Amino acid sequence: MSKTVLSVDDSASVRQMVKLTLGGAGYNVVQAGDGAEGLVKAQEAPVDLVVTDLNMPVMNGLDLIRALRKLPAYKGVPILFLTTESDAAMKAEAKAAGATGWITKPFQQEQLLTVVRKVIGA
Repeated sequence: MSKTVLSVDDSASVRQMVKLTLGGAGYNVVQAGDGAEGLVKAQEAPVDLVVTDLNMPVMNGLDLIRALRKLPAYKGVPILFLTTESDAAMKAEAKAAGATGWITKPFQQEQLLTVVRKVIGA
């Protein structure tokens, strides 16, 4: 059974690149255009990993992480930030909110695959 990844980003092109990269490696990818939609999708069906942008309309990535971490089913699910932000204070805030890791955009496909394999396996 393949692992499922929830990709949350307001950029359709980034979501598409994540889907192509992870889908091509055998992962099932569910997409959401903002944090609020991502939260709904995460509650509709369990996922093995969440990859989220930080800056999005409606609900940003930090708020999404905080909301997911309050749900018993998502206490131990890895959450990766995929964002253009690289500020150390922001990274610390994300980690405090419950983020597992951080990838800076633009990302290399192999870099994303390596991190995903590390946190949830093949």
